[in-house]
Amino acid sequence: MAKKPTAAKAASAAADEGFALRSLQEAHAANKRYAASDEELLTFYEQMVLIRRFEERAGQLYGLGLIGGFCHLYIGQEAVAVGLQSALDGEKDSVITGYRDHGHMLAYGIDPKVIMAELTGRAAGISKGKGGSMHMFSVDHKFYGGHGIVGAQVPLGAGLAFAHKYRGDGGVCMAYFGDGAANQGQVYEAFNMAALWKLPIVFVVENNGYAMGTAVKRGSAETEFYRRGTAFRIPGMDVNGMDVLEVRAAAEIALDYVRAGNGPVLMELNTYRYRGHSMSDPAKYRSREEVQEMRDKHDPIEAAKAELLARGIAEERIKDIDKRIRSIVAESADFAENSPEPEMTELYTDVLVESY
Repeated sequence: MAKKPTAAKAASAAADEGFALRSLQEAHAANKRYAASDEELLTFYEQMVLIRRFEERAGQLYGLGLIGGFCHLYIGQEAVAVGLQSALDGEKDSVITGYRDHGHMLAYGIDPKVIMAELTGRAAGISKGKGGSMHMFSVDHKFYGGHGIVGAQVPLGAGLAFAHKYRGDGGVCMAYFGDGAANQGQVYEAFNMAALWKLPIVFVVENNGYAMGTAVKRGSAETEFYRRGTAFRIPGMDVNGMDVLEVRAAAEIALDYVRAGNGPVLMELNTYRYRGHSMSDPAKYRSREEVQEMRDKHDPIEAAKAELLARGIAEERIKDIDKRIRSIVAESADFAENSPEPEMTELYTDVLVESY
């Protein structure tokens, strides 16, 4: 008959486990910001500006009736996708997210023209015009959506991570979800399986403060989302999602941990969206002063610009980036508007995959 552990040994084991769960957060605290070169920071700035201007143009096209259905803009949250995905290996890692997905695709380097064409339902779109804003997809880029069901992408992300482990390809899945989705039961089923099987996955909570129109404190008993994995022995990281260099530094710590075979990590990225939940949301549940304060004091693009100027980067170079991005976005909108809609026969394609 096996001996029961003594109280001292049990306490020691619990302490060791607690240390393991705290270690990533402590590592993040010790290495708060990524030491980007001037060129790297310029690249991050350019990517964030691209997302911002693209989303602003998408909002305009929605108002003109050229984008139908739902449209969830990423304005304000740019540093999250750019900081995290800049640390990924595009050859082997995979990404999956919810329906606020345009920014993640742009951060992954996917052509803005095909993204805008998808938004406007054109045949040249990345999902042939059949996915629209909420259901973008690209196997070639290992980007697996774009999912309209709240939280449904999280167990699918665990499946992608299982595939990485099964194939032994060294890849990691980065699975994004929001603070509202964090209360879905399937999220915790995915946590359990990922921890049990030590799957290579980084769970990313994009906490923008509101689940549609419900403030976090009104809908969540535990508002520190990075702690939500503790019951499954998943270490958590609390990250300022409005600072692209802090996000990148945290991403490297998390990815190193996962790639070493230790299993999943849960990251909470505290961020903010300036617009409503979707284009139909007037966002009356928060004050103008709250939004303006975030714009004035915490904007990720303005913070990156200020740091570039402080490093001595010429303002003209920054202006050239802004001008080039506006041109790229204008071209993407023109491309979308002038592209044909899908043929009616496309209704019958991509419905069923036969396996043998």
